[in-house]
This record gives sequence, C-alpha cells and structure tokens, in this order.
Amino acid sequence: RTAEQMVLPKATVSTLVQQLEARLGVRLLNRTTRRVNVTVDGAAYYERCVRILADIEDSEHAIAGIGATLHGRLRVDVGATFGRRVLVPALPEFFRLYPEIRLELGCGDRPVDLLEEGVDCVVRGGLPLDSGLVAQPVGELDLLYCAAPGYLAARGMPLHPKDLHEHDIVRYFSTRFGATDTWNFNRGPERLELRLDGRFAVNDSEAYLEAGLAGLGVIEITTFMADDALLEGRLVRILPDWQPDPVPLFVMYPPSRRLSAKVNVFVTWVSSLIAREVGAARTRPPADRPSGG
Repeated sequence: RTAEQMVLPKATVSTLVQQLEARLGVRLLNRTTRRVNVTVDGAAYYERCVRILADIEDSEHAIAGIGATLHGRLRVDVGATFGRRVLVPALPEFFRLYPEIRLELGCGDRPVDLLEEGVDCVVRGGLPLDSGLVAQPVGELDLLYCAAPGYLAARGMPLHPKDLHEHDIVRYFSTRFGATDTWNFNRGPERLELRLDGRFAVNDSEAYLEAGLAGLGVIEITTFMADDALLEGRLVRILPDWQPDPVPLFVMYPPSRRLSAKVNVFVTWVSSLIAREVGAARTRPPADRPSGG
C-alpha cells in the first residue's frame, strides 16, 4: 500500500526501508512470507518522526499566519467519562471549525506518557502533578452530593454534612491521586472538610455512578454525570445548601508543543465548550434539578 501511495515499485520501498535499518542499526519491521509487523524500535521511531513532522507543520502555520488552514494529526487523551459524555458529542462543531485536522482521541483514566506515546495533549481533572508538562486551565466542573432513593429510605436523609459519618460513603480513587476520603462542604462563608471513610472504592467514573444508583452509599459526582439520573428520580440530591469544591480542568502538554497551532486551537475550543456546559448547568431552572429535600 505504501508503494501504491508513493507510486513506486514495491522493491524500491523495501530497499529504502532496509537502507534505513542499516543506517540506524536496528530492525524496524519484522517480515514473514505472510505479513509485515512493526517492531518496538520501529514503533518508537515512527512516533518520533510523526512528532517531528507535526513540529514542521506548526512552524509553517506560524510563518504563514493565522489565516492558514490547520491540517494534520492531533492526538489527544481525555478522561473516559468526560470524553464520552461531553467531548465526543460536541466534536461536530470542532470539525466544522477545523475540517482538515485529523483528531485521534484516547478515552481513559490511566496515566499517559505523552512523549513516549506521541500524544500532543491530555485533558485531566484535579490539580496537576509536577510532571514537567505545561498545564493550562480550561475551566472547572461542578460537583454535588447524591444517593439512591432506596438507600435514603433505609438510612434516612442527612440534614448536615456531619450526618454523613453515619452513612456509607462510596469513594473514588485514581492512580494519580489515590483514594479520595476528604470531602469539602461550602455554604456561604462556612466551610467544612470532613474525612469520610467507606467500605467501597472504585477507580472508574461510570462504575462510581453505578455504585450510587445501586444504593451502595452517598456519592460526590459531577453534575453532567448525575443530571439524567436526578431528572429520572434514580438519584436524589442531598445537602443542596452545601456545595463541594469544583474540579479544575487542565489541558496538559509538553513544553515542546507550547507553540503548536493545533494544540492552541484545541485548548481554546475546549475552554469554550466547558464554559458553555458549566454555564448551562448553573442556569438550569431549579425545578429541573431535584434536590430531594
């Protein structure tokens, strides 16, 4: 296929690859009579070459000016739930604005080595760790406290944050931050920080929501994840007068990508998307946001 795309004989392409392997002193491809597979060294070399070509594209865009059409690959990694529920549904707008960009989107909560994996930027919630990456804030996500109706019928409705010491708490943990066992409560000038332990913890956002729906305990969850369940009555908001600290969102990328035109337009677009999502949630009429109390 490479030979066809380059309008070259297959033997010529094979010779060029072999010459490259000889110059590098490593095998880039494993060849059999039936197939050709890339080696570990070949994959690493390919990713580095892709990044170099991306840097060249960015340099050309910088010289040509902002009027130039952005094109080429942009590789982004985001949290799984944020990607599925917020980012992907909004992507038609992004592609209308930048039709020549080829976006490769990874959705997951695992740590990503941007340089090793050839990722241009990641979107992550929570304060960034000192990883040598540029961390650019793009907004924040609101949280709320809620539980399943059946759980509250059995255990009672908490009227004050301290009542949660008598309740089951579902904790969320990640490989980046560990388990979250301290919850924050804000009501006007009042602020409480309570250490709330629980017998169940999970490291996946969707599973965390399902734990709340299953009646395993009280959860602290983003509004965009809880809204449907609240409207359908499968979750009930508790302590509506108290607000958790919002979760800050950052786009993080290597310093070498600081001037990347594609990364810059993606950061700007994500910032606008978050502002619209949070603004819509905060201005929604109270009747559409059941408080359960």
